[in-house]
Amino acid sequence: METAVLFGIFIFLFCLNVPIAVALATAAIVVLASTTDFSLYMIAQRMFAALLSPPLLAIPSFVFAGVVMSHGGISKYLIAALRTWVGHLPGGLAVVTIAACAIFAAISGSSPATAAAIGAIMLPAMIENGYSKRYAMGLVAASGTLGILIPPSVTMVIFGIVAEYSIGELFAAGMIPGILLAGILVVSAVIYAQRQKMTKTAKATWPERWKATFKAIPGMFLPFFILGSIYSGIVTPTEAAVLSVFYTLVVSAFIYRELRWSGIRPILREAINISSMIYLIIAAAMVFSLFLTAKQIPQQVLMAITAAKVSKWMFFLVTQLMFFVMGTFLEAVSITLITLPILLPVIRALDIPIVQFCVVMTVNMELAMITPPVGLNLFVVSAMAKEKLEEVVKGVWPFLLIMVGALILFVVWPDLSTFLPARMRM
Repeated sequence: METAVLFGIFIFLFCLNVPIAVALATAAIVVLASTTDFSLYMIAQRMFAALLSPPLLAIPSFVFAGVVMSHGGISKYLIAALRTWVGHLPGGLAVVTIAACAIFAAISGSSPATAAAIGAIMLPAMIENGYSKRYAMGLVAASGTLGILIPPSVTMVIFGIVAEYSIGELFAAGMIPGILLAGILVVSAVIYAQRQKMTKTAKATWPERWKATFKAIPGMFLPFFILGSIYSGIVTPTEAAVLSVFYTLVVSAFIYRELRWSGIRPILREAINISSMIYLIIAAAMVFSLFLTAKQIPQQVLMAITAAKVSKWMFFLVTQLMFFVMGTFLEAVSITLITLPILLPVIRALDIPIVQFCVVMTVNMELAMITPPVGLNLFVVSAMAKEKLEEVVKGVWPFLLIMVGALILFVVWPDLSTFLPARMRM
């Protein structure tokens, strides 16, 4: 009964456009204060304690590094180099967009940041070179979702903290699926260009290629610097995130010289807005977690599923449908924090690899980024293209089908997710 009341209050507040974190915390506090012996002081204490986890420092660091990249010239020179190598091929500009999103994703860990940084440059370029505006918007929105699958990933950091699992192994699990999904998007872009008989852009000369590549090397090196330092055991993911901030600042300010003191304030404002939103949701989710623990909801769910003899495949089907529906009105961090504490005992009981479930869940969260009414990437692209949200949705639906196909592949072929983490343990 208390669970129904909690979700009823949450949904009511959500429908009134109350921010998700406030709605979640309010619903949980009301139910906890009225049905348990938790005092408001204890609840506030737990909320602040939830933010004291060292791995959480990785979130603002990766977010800040991504914002610096988009403002400090790193993403611009990266795209310029990619265009000299593949821009003249069939679907070349679309391929550049996908590749740039994949590389940017390996630094920022955020889907909206990836879509904004790459879309600001590639969206006008694609439209100018004959791509339909609807297709260009859909491609940027879909490619931007790679930001939470290709490591490092803010969503995977949250997953690792909640599941008390190695964040490094979760990052490794997302590597092959992320590259594979980017490859599938590239193939679809080439097929689209051939069917539409797109005109090819002028082929860059070898001197132009080498010049652009040399200019982009500092930015290209950053993903290898971050992931290599993590997997070699030199630093933790949190330490790598902090190092990425210093690296992007040095490259932007002293190598590219496109970052000025006057530009620091808007960068800080954007990074703080994103990070504080995530932190507020985490604190609110801790109150929700207190309720789940007090009422033993995860244990009850496990007992019900065990009694019903639900198979692993049925569990995957039900949870992925649930994530997809929740993704139409919640974002990835909220969904992870609300559902994962309930599902973890079941995942372990069904002997599903944690890393596989993390990858599958993250791909579903990618779908949430491009499904209305609150898909964040849809709003980012809509604002950049100055188009109605409906037009972006029409452009993105073919990519939704592609990503659903990839989701099924990652469910039925767990080795795609478990191979690299298993190698790390050897």
